[in-house]
Amino acid sequence: MTPEIEKFLKADAFGVVGASEDRSKYGNKVLRCYLQHKKLVFPVNPKTTKIEGIDCVPSVAELPEIVTSISVITPPAVTEKVVEAAIAKGIKNIWMQPGAESQQAVDRCRAAGINVIADHSCLLVVLGYSDH
Repeated sequence: MTPEIEKFLKADAFGVVGASEDRSKYGNKVLRCYLQHKKLVFPVNPKTTKIEGIDCVPSVAELPEIVTSISVITPPAVTEKVVEAAIAKGIKNIWMQPGAESQQAVDRCRAAGINVIADHSCLLVVLGYSDH
């Protein structure tokens, strides 16, 4: 495990930006992975109120203060907007899941002093995930 990932996982609470109600999508699997590992997690989705029985927040700006690490499962153009919202919110750690990465977003994180993971590593692999 890299130092960046270790730092990310030390958070008290996590946000999943791009959380999905669809259990076949990575935005749902990442959320369930946190739950399987007994982590406090908040789904971020502006289009629904609950995912996996957990209340959603509509945006990064509305995450509770306890959240310092976010997993991002969004298209790269959306990831760039998420990073701006995360900087404004004071998020310390951002993990761009494979497919969500944008070089512009990564550069912006680094410039803002955010611990960023965008090396194609996947939370599901690092923590271990069981799909049942």
